[in-house]
Amino acid sequence: MSEGVSSVATMDVEVVSAVGRFEDFATVVGTQRADAGGCWCMSYRDSRVANLERPAYMRAECSREPGPGVLAYVDGEVAGWCSVAPRSTYRRLMNSRTIPFVDERDAWSAVCFVVRPGFRRQGLMHRLLDGAVEHARASGAEVVEGYPVDVGREKVDVISGYVGTVRLFEGAGFTRVAETTGHSGGRVRWVMRRELA
Repeated sequence: MSEGVSSVATMDVEVVSAVGRFEDFATVVGTQRADAGGCWCMSYRDSRVANLERPAYMRAECSREPGPGVLAYVDGEVAGWCSVAPRSTYRRLMNSRTIPFVDERDAWSAVCFVVRPGFRRQGLMHRLLDGAVEHARASGAEVVEGYPVDVGREKVDVISGYVGTVRLFEGAGFTRVAETTGHSGGRVRWVMRRELA
C-alpha cells in the first residue's frame, strides 16, 4: 500500500461523514450479503457481534451523528473509508493491553483505512486521514490519534497497512507520543496524536 504518489490531486475528491451513507460504506468494506463473514469494521468496535448482525449494527451507526467514520468519493464514486470515532466507542481499544492510553481525554481514534481496488496507490489515504481529522474537529474532538505501523521508507501490504503508516500520519501533522507493544504485519505500531483544541 503506497501513499507516496498523489494522483488524486487531479481528481475531484470529497471526504464526508458516513451518516446516511450505509450503502456506500457497505460497498467499500465488502459485500452487503447478510450471510457474509468479514470485519464490517467491527474488529475494534465490538468483535463479539456475530457476523450476521454486523451489517445491521453498522447501518444503525451510519444512521446517527457523529457516525462511525468518513467516506471518500473520487469523481462522485465511493472509493475509500476511514473508521474514526471517540476511543470510548471502540471496545477493543478500551480493553487493549497493547495500545496505551496517553491521558484521560477521550481522543478520537482513526483505526482503519480501506481503499477500493482501482483507487489504490493514488494518495487517497492522505485525503481520508485529512477528512477524518476535519470530521473529528467538527464533532468537537480535542485530539485525534491513530495507531499506525512504522515501516520507514518501505511499502506495506494492504492487509498489514489497514492501520496506516507512521509516515502517513506524520504527513497529516501527527506526532509520535508512545510506542505500543502492538504489531501489524510484524511491525511495531505507535500511538500518534494531533491536537485540535
